[in-house]
Amino acid sequence: MRLDAFITALDIADAAEYAKACEGNGYHGLWCTETRVDPLLPLAVAATSTKTLRLGTGISVALARSPMVTAMDAWAIQKASEGRLDLGLGTQVKAHIERRFSMPYDQPAKRIKEYVAALRHIWGTFQGEHRLSFKGDFYRFDLMSPFFDPGPIAHPAIPIYLAAVNDGMFRAAGEIADGIEAHPFSTPAYLRQVALPAVQAGLERSGRARADITVACPVFTLVEASPTYAADAAYVRGQIAFYASTPTYRAVLTHHGWDAVGEELSRLARAGMFNELAAHVTEPMVDAFVTRARTYEELAVRLRERYGGVLDRVGLYGDATKIDRESLAALTVGLDGG
Repeated sequence: MRLDAFITALDIADAAEYAKACEGNGYHGLWCTETRVDPLLPLAVAATSTKTLRLGTGISVALARSPMVTAMDAWAIQKASEGRLDLGLGTQVKAHIERRFSMPYDQPAKRIKEYVAALRHIWGTFQGEHRLSFKGDFYRFDLMSPFFDPGPIAHPAIPIYLAAVNDGMFRAAGEIADGIEAHPFSTPAYLRQVALPAVQAGLERSGRARADITVACPVFTLVEASPTYAADAAYVRGQIAFYASTPTYRAVLTHHGWDAVGEELSRLARAGMFNELAAHVTEPMVDAFVTRARTYEELAVRLRERYGGVLDRVGLYGDATKIDRESLAALTVGLDGG
């Protein structure tokens, strides 16, 4: 397994130093998610301040943007980084797409598959492989003059990762994507028993094998040797509670028989009682979602035990730069041995 950093919000002003720190400490990649800032913005900065670090959106909200906008931004970062972009895309949930972005959300699985096809067609146009001529059920692109065409680049094959929580999106990812960026609200049992069979079904539908797709996932970890252990434990519990309150992610709770907890958390969230969510996360839930260890060397062993044969890339959810270089080296070496 490769070790990645995963951060939920990265300010543009901090992006260069943060990415350089991740690269210097030996991380394989850095994933930035879309919460308070468009993740492509800090990654654009990181592209010009690093040399080897993979740069991923984990994820960029696809259905809030035209594929042409995403295609142009991704193309520019791929060029600047000399081929190090991993474009992670997700549909987000209905309420956010319709009420926060004021965009349509109908048939998200079908729409995201067409979105991916449109991106690849647009990139082929940029690379000079064909004229722009794409028409689907949701998107149409057939106008591209030289003034607006960014032109070919040295590394045109941009890997597309799809976010997935429910089995339908895992199947779609297996069918069309280069990789999967699974949600941090996933357990090893859910990934093994629900996600991987769905991915395999998608792969078989497209005539591909497991080796043709990369499965990545940010995971919650708690290490007793960390000087910030108490704060880490509170943060992890709060994040689990937040994700568990989202009805779209209920399938994970259902798999474990925790629907009642999810319903109560959703009720509290609707009432705006966010400070009370964490108290409803049970110890069995924490055990299922969080990989715990006494040291970072032991954490490598535990991650291999829980995710071996499932994940190709494992991301540390949270501030990756807080781990000292010696501890991180022990973790990286341990994962490389698995």
